[in-house]
Amino acid sequence: MTVRNLEPALRPRSIAVIGASEKPLSFGRVVLDNVIKGEFPGGIWPVSRSRSEILGLPCFPDVASLPGAPDITVIATPAATVPGLIDEVGRRGGRIAVVMGVGFDAGLRQRMLDAARPHLLRVIGPSSAGLIVPSAKLNASATHMGAPHGQIALLSQSASIAFSLQDWAAARGIGFSQIVTLGEMADVDVGDYLDLLASDGRTRVILVYLESIPSPRKFLSAARAVSRLKPVIAIKGGRSAAAARAAATHTGVLSGADQVVEAALRRSGILRVRGLSEMFAAAETIGRFRPLQRARLAIVTNGGAAGVLAVDRLSEVAGELATLAPETVAAIGEQVNARWSGSNPADINGDASAEDYLATMRALAADPGVDVVMAMNTPSGLVSSSDVARALARSVSRGMIGGKPVIASWLGGAMAAEGRGVLRGAGVASYDNPGAAAAAVSHLTNWGRAQAAVLRVPDRAAEEAQRATPEDARARAAAVFARAAAEGRRMLTEPEAKAVLAAYGVPTPATRVARDLAAVRSVAEAMLRDAPKLVVKVISHQVGHKSEVGGVVLGVVTADEAVAAAEGIADRLARGVAGAELAGFALQPMIDREGARELILGVSHDPVFGPVILFGAGGVAVEVVRDTAVALPPLDAGLAADLISQTRVSRLLEGYRGMPPANAVAIQGALIALSHLIEDFPCLRALDVNPLLADAEGVLALDARIEIEPADLDRKGPNPALAIRPYPSGWRREIRLRDGGHYLFRPILPVDATLYPEFHAHLSAEDIRMRFLAPRRSFSQTHDLRQTQLDYDREMAFIAIAPSGEMAGVSRISSDPDKRSAEYALLVRSDMNGRGLGRALMSILIEYARAEGLERLEGMVLANNRGMRRLVESLGFTIETMPEEPEVTMTELRL
Repeated sequence: MTVRNLEPALRPRSIAVIGASEKPLSFGRVVLDNVIKGEFPGGIWPVSRSRSEILGLPCFPDVASLPGAPDITVIATPAATVPGLIDEVGRRGGRIAVVMGVGFDAGLRQRMLDAARPHLLRVIGPSSAGLIVPSAKLNASATHMGAPHGQIALLSQSASIAFSLQDWAAARGIGFSQIVTLGEMADVDVGDYLDLLASDGRTRVILVYLESIPSPRKFLSAARAVSRLKPVIAIKGGRSAAAARAAATHTGVLSGADQVVEAALRRSGILRVRGLSEMFAAAETIGRFRPLQRARLAIVTNGGAAGVLAVDRLSEVAGELATLAPETVAAIGEQVNARWSGSNPADINGDASAEDYLATMRALAADPGVDVVMAMNTPSGLVSSSDVARALARSVSRGMIGGKPVIASWLGGAMAAEGRGVLRGAGVASYDNPGAAAAAVSHLTNWGRAQAAVLRVPDRAAEEAQRATPEDARARAAAVFARAAAEGRRMLTEPEAKAVLAAYGVPTPATRVARDLAAVRSVAEAMLRDAPKLVVKVISHQVGHKSEVGGVVLGVVTADEAVAAAEGIADRLARGVAGAELAGFALQPMIDREGARELILGVSHDPVFGPVILFGAGGVAVEVVRDTAVALPPLDAGLAADLISQTRVSRLLEGYRGMPPANAVAIQGALIALSHLIEDFPCLRALDVNPLLADAEGVLALDARIEIEPADLDRKGPNPALAIRPYPSGWRREIRLRDGGHYLFRPILPVDATLYPEFHAHLSAEDIRMRFLAPRRSFSQTHDLRQTQLDYDREMAFIAIAPSGEMAGVSRISSDPDKRSAEYALLVRSDMNGRGLGRALMSILIEYARAEGLERLEGMVLANNRGMRRLVESLGFTIETMPEEPEVTMTELRL
């Protein structure tokens, strides 16, 4: 992973401050002052050539003079001095440098990175304002205040946002495990820190403020891994920036940058919020409860108007108000009084006592149609809000009542503040107003949906086996692309685009090309024998959208009408588009499928996240209606269904007023076909299918456009531009081993976490010691999830499945950040040793590493692990004893 040398950021033992100063308002003064005031117990080493002592601490003239290698070095000197200082810190053995300077041009930035690389020194910044590690009592930042210890980590590109959030949290008694200002992220970026925090037991929730994502594949990989273990909540700045460039396809206009960011965060399991207060509100909710697929809300309140406001906000965030069972209504009436509202929200009036609240909440929690209970209280002279809060606090267990999550909203200022404090102290998620409380419920379901998306890894081999895609689909599409490229064209004609879609299993109407008016007549005569009506369309490489130049004529019923239609199209083209060349006419049967819905499917290329798939309501008004959603490929049926569900037109596709639902499998199949095209052809730049007719019979692509990049025609798939690397199904192997059994070797999947407990149960204590270089009693669920959540880019693992279906062994590699070398590991089930599993797993791992272009594999093996040493030596590894650890040997294979 990319956490090499970052571990000291979690538990630092020493810090150096280069550029330390007593000059007021200087970075060197503020940082050193904060370190001292925070009572950091480790080594504090100011570095300055001009002083022998600063703020009561002995000062060192240079890095070489430091009493030890600093875990963290803050560099608060002018930008021009940084590369040289980075080299000095690296030579001294430093692990992390925090660069606070600004004004780094591209050349200076590269010199800084070049100086760090030989030492594997990690650089945070430039333009960082430092970091805070409350558990270590370290405040190595330019902030105006310290931060109490808590379980929330905050990562921010912006120092001002980080410190504003820190100030906001302090007023509410919220603490942090980490606060890191990442600045320009020349080296250490958000992805690196997400990897680091995934295994940090002190961090329960991660908050992220982003302005840019410099390494999208790494970011999504890290986010997908960590979000399976703990919630990640993000704000992405720059939502309103102009995103759509002038494009030759509708999709290029419709898939704006912010919509793509939304899709990326959704796919990676991150919960996106829109503002700073909502970020902490979300953290307060999902940091306490498990994600929910459904959150039917029941509300109890002593003020009817407050309940109405909550319901209004719930509807705005697409929440769901629970319908109370008759038994619940009767139970509340018996236990409270006859004057309650009799429905949800349960308004139990201003004189409701603490006992009334608890009785109502228990009845609501017992209702099988309720998933979440909200308690609301407005100030009253009849009953103390604080007394109600204390009673509720005593009755909840881990923020739940009757096994259902409880959220609270105590309205008001001074009178309500005490109650909110009591509730938060008891672990009850508490909000200042009804709207925030209602929105918090949506966070649970949004997070639940995001978690479901993280687990999905499309397995193309299995999909194609089920869908029976023609084996020569790639070859047929490649031939079409090659013809266009040979003619110097980027845009395919409509018939060519349809041929590509048809090769990948998307149905298209029969289309014939007529090169001139004489051919139009003969083609029309032939087609009208089988079709009552025809459509005539222009073919011109200079025309983007045919309807805009009058290039489509519908309802043609005779050959004469077809010729007249073609003449009219040619005339309008000549008059309407300067320099446009008429390449011919496309004729196809006019399709009349009553009740069919018009959809748009598309592909565009985002400058950050690469290929993107679009779905929505289609037709000529597609850019006016703008009912679309986007997703990152690769897709499978589940992810395609999720994409469809994000649009308004999805409700029409479900059927209405006697209209049967559209064929969902066919629509999903068309989206999957586009996903496969993207994977197979890096030259594919943009694609439109508009309209795609969809009804109960299936789908039909009436019109299509495809744009390619001829220079990329020879590049092979899987497409390297994909932000999420596809599951490498091509690496499946079935091998017969010494026991005569046929074992399946394949890349690991997230669902394989369920195989690990049984696998671990059959490992001997000695085999565990040999693999992990130390005894180990047990393995947590978190460990199993981490082992199976891979990005198939920086990490790879192969598992062996025995004929019985049990997991027999696993081999894995983890690449360095530069992807030149990788560390390997191997583990075989103890009762299955001696069958050749280890050799087979290592052999496929080596084959994969070579295919990935890695230069070497390396791994530590205990000196007394003779079996493993014999195996790797027979595979060509060299073995060297480590002088500093004689009980461990380092094995290496040059690839």
